[in-house]
Amino acid sequence: MSQKLAGKIALITGGSSGIGLATARQFVEQGAHVFITGRRQSELDRAAVDIGNGVTTVQGDAANLADLDTLFGIIKTQRGVLDIVFANAGTGEFAPLGQITEQHFDKQFDVNVKGLLFTVQKALPLLRDGSSIVLNASMVSVKGNPAFSVYSATKAAVRSFARTWSVDLRGRNIRVNVVSPGVVPTPGYNTSLGMSNAEVDEFVRNSLGSIPLGRAGTADEIAKAVLFLASDDSSYVNGVELFVDGGSAQI
Repeated sequence: MSQKLAGKIALITGGSSGIGLATARQFVEQGAHVFITGRRQSELDRAAVDIGNGVTTVQGDAANLADLDTLFGIIKTQRGVLDIVFANAGTGEFAPLGQITEQHFDKQFDVNVKGLLFTVQKALPLLRDGSSIVLNASMVSVKGNPAFSVYSATKAAVRSFARTWSVDLRGRNIRVNVVSPGVVPTPGYNTSLGMSNAEVDEFVRNSLGSIPLGRAGTADEIAKAVLFLASDDSSYVNGVELFVDGGSAQI
């Protein structure tokens, strides 16, 4: 069976754990060489061992434009081109209206919106015509959840980017799509959201009633959807938001 991404060069931001790491594994298994980024070198080192051949790690913060310049300089020097960008790096925090601080707002918009925007913009000179860009959003782009208004707003912005960028890039046949996960427990629940393992378990249990499939998803299930959007299997799919949430956003 032929590999879906044979010979492709891909970038995954926030690729050292969770959905990013699972997607990097999928991409490498399908023949791509993948650059992954992350803020913590120790996690990048573990990811490199986990994935094996076919991955290059670059430490950096997706919200730091100097780090992005370094990243794309490395990609240009080592490979010269890109075929796929999965703008996956993101962060989230809880805060109800009335308790939102400027720091809370700036942190999430810096990573989820500014960082994502400039990741894609700085990738453009390296992206070949006909490439695929996949943006990681969330089902909260269309759902109301308590204490999650700022995070939800960042993800609604990401969804909007795909609509406009798919038009901006039509002359180069570069496709821009969004994957929007539902309840998918990853290390980010502990790190970004600051939840204990017990709190994650309780959150999942409380969410099951709103998920038609009756269970949480896995990082590998999201990665398979990203692989579809990144590959020629989705060659006539452009500007969409693909919910991978067990049906939560549809009810």
